[in-house]
Amino acid sequence: MKNLNSEKQRYKELGDFLKTRRDRILPSQVGLSEGLRRRTPGLRREEVAALAGIGLTWYTWLEQGRPIQVSAQVIESLSRVLMLDKQERIHLYTLAKQVPQADITSYERTVSPMLQHVLDNLVLSPAFIMDTRWNIIAWNKAACLVFTDFSKINMHKRNMVWMMFTNANYKQLFIDWKFHAQGMLARFRSNCGQYIEDSWLVQFVQELKRESMEFDLWWSKHDVQRNSEIYKKLNHPIVGTLVFEFSSFEVSDDPSLKLIVNTPFSETDTDMKIKLLLDK
Repeated sequence: MKNLNSEKQRYKELGDFLKTRRDRILPSQVGLSEGLRRRTPGLRREEVAALAGIGLTWYTWLEQGRPIQVSAQVIESLSRVLMLDKQERIHLYTLAKQVPQADITSYERTVSPMLQHVLDNLVLSPAFIMDTRWNIIAWNKAACLVFTDFSKINMHKRNMVWMMFTNANYKQLFIDWKFHAQGMLARFRSNCGQYIEDSWLVQFVQELKRESMEFDLWWSKHDVQRNSEIYKKLNHPIVGTLVFEFSSFEVSDDPSLKLIVNTPFSETDTDMKIKLLLDK
């Protein structure tokens, strides 16, 4: 009996939560007319149901606290229509006994001094830290000298994938750009599969499709790939050919961050050329 009562209370809480969030949304916020005979302070039930793409009867049962199963897709639609913030969205998923869809968040802080110290001590190895969105958030001097001065790039464009497809100087570094670009895109898609409905990712892909014909073409192929790149061969405008062993590591203190290290290949003179760049 206790479990039955708790389930009833959860369904009632779900219905009440939906009603309070419906009441606070103005029709104008979702592109609807206010109308002259509107009695409710916010949206009507039929308006929420239509905007969310679900049946009115079914939505009415939800608000009435009836014991019906709610899919994650419906919860996501209702979260969008009711303009829920992150905490409200999580709460709605919890009440519906569903797992929230993952968000692909950016890293809004600077890395710790200790992590920057690690980067700086990789003197001859161009290295940087990137977040879940593949934004470059920290780097060492060698990385700036070999790839580009990241500090001079707008933080919204300081993204590995964006640079690979839109930054002409960065693209020209790669001797076989097509191979590296396709491989990077396949790894990016593989990493972001769990966030495919994330609003940032949707917008990012749309913008890159407009900026790059190659991205538009290759994204539609749906290629996926894990980290299989071992060597990176570049044609630097000052010192010529550079060959690196490519390594990627999760940061133990924050799994959302990755440390990317390009180690000079031992059978080449890459380390000597990096020293020349550092001494200039």
